[in-house]
Amino acid sequence: MRLLVVGAVGVDAGKTTFSTGLAASLDATGFKPRAGNDYWFDHDDYRRAVGERRLYGKDARRLAAVCGETEERINPVHRLWRPSSRPSTGLLGRERREFVCDRVTIDGTDAFVVNGTADVPASAREALPLDEATVVESLPAFDDVMADLHRRALDALAERVAAASRAVVESYADIALPLREFVPDAVAVVEPGLARVYDGERYAKACAVASGSAYEGRLETRVENVVDLLDPRARTPLPALTSEARGDPAAVADAYEPAYEALVAAARE
Repeated sequence: MRLLVVGAVGVDAGKTTFSTGLAASLDATGFKPRAGNDYWFDHDDYRRAVGERRLYGKDARRLAAVCGETEERINPVHRLWRPSSRPSTGLLGRERREFVCDRVTIDGTDAFVVNGTADVPASAREALPLDEATVVESLPAFDDVMADLHRRALDALAERVAAASRAVVESYADIALPLREFVPDAVAVVEPGLARVYDGERYAKACAVASGSAYEGRLETRVENVVDLLDPRARTPLPALTSEARGDPAAVADAYEPAYEALVAAARE
């Protein structure tokens, strides 16, 4: 059973809370193909990771803890951002926000890609092997690297997802499909207070219609463009949870049980 969890909004949709509870409920392996955090806004999480001479975020940490995996194994691509004072949109087209570096893990080996036009924090240079990293200074050059390095990492993860008896795949931001040619058995689109459940095959076909690419920095299919083409199989309220409950996958599983039941039922039909 392969289940996809995506967010209806770009941030704070509740994807990771929903995914950790779902993985705990089903005793499933969780996967987060791509993730990212910000040197400034997520500084505690950044310091924790580089203190271990690693690069990962809190979402991958929470999901990995549920299934007893390392962050790098379930999250092969992690991107570090930082605010930029420059008015230009930068290498990836984000205004006043610049991509600093990517950690890309293939077969347990980390490779790094650094934005040669960005101000890389000294702590990152001290903790991570960035002297050995691939340096990119233009979007075409970065696209070439992503088409090779990132694609190999994500394709390897896709093979693990396909081989798992029960897999929960969490997307990033409001991106509709985080893995190339991935056809889930069912999809949960979550937002504060609500989960909508969709048939996986129909969702994948709608992604193809909405087009875009999970490998290019500029063209990615957004969830809203996909669900506009579909009717949900079910709509299930999600109760508000305390921070303590959100940090306890078993408590999340209890609170979100109706949504999980609707999702599993869709996957089995």
